[in-house]
Amino acid sequence: MDYTLNMTMMFAVHDALRRELERLARVAARTGDDPRRVLRAAAGWELFKRFLRVHHTTEDDVLWPEMRRLLAGRPDDLALLDAMEEEHAAIDPLLAAVDATVLDRDEGAGRLGDVLDALATTLRHHLRHEEAEGLALIDATLSAEQWAKFGREHRARIGDDARHYLPWLLDEASDETVAKVLAGLPAEIREAYRDVWRPAYTAIPLYPSPAAASGASPDAAA
Repeated sequence: MDYTLNMTMMFAVHDALRRELERLARVAARTGDDPRRVLRAAAGWELFKRFLRVHHTTEDDVLWPEMRRLLAGRPDDLALLDAMEEEHAAIDPLLAAVDATVLDRDEGAGRLGDVLDALATTLRHHLRHEEAEGLALIDATLSAEQWAKFGREHRARIGDDARHYLPWLLDEASDETVAKVLAGLPAEIREAYRDVWRPAYTAIPLYPSPAAASGASPDAAA
């Protein structure tokens, strides 16, 4: 679909979230490592949760309220926004369930795969739904300035964590996506990404084996 608004960052975030779901599935399928121990020390899991929550809370606090204001009196469109918010609300308990299962030393090992699968199924459904219907509604409703306001608030909430966020976002992204994302950023951010942030990020063991887990915090990139 062709959009009037620039959806580059939205699709980049969605692709990054799908990438992490695939990595989590591989962790759960490992043999020889207890995946609970892996996730307890996994910088990748912490980054995934952090940036997923920023993305969804910014939509809930900024994007959907503005859409509701503009779509007042259009029940079908408002029902879609209700669905978006309900899908967000279903994801946070699943993140908490993964964390609880990781800490459950008695029964967690047998449950972790199922809990991660529930998270992946729910989040993938939401991403597909938003891409199939939500983005078209955004594109038809918001002006370029209103869309840019959402982007500015999203960046503000990332704040100093941009040094982790940008290389996380672009990890395994296509050359085309990397070029499009970087093209919209100031030169000093592009330089920091290339010379400092990405090299530091690539040095982080995102999902290390328990024996190599020490020092795996995202703050290792500071």
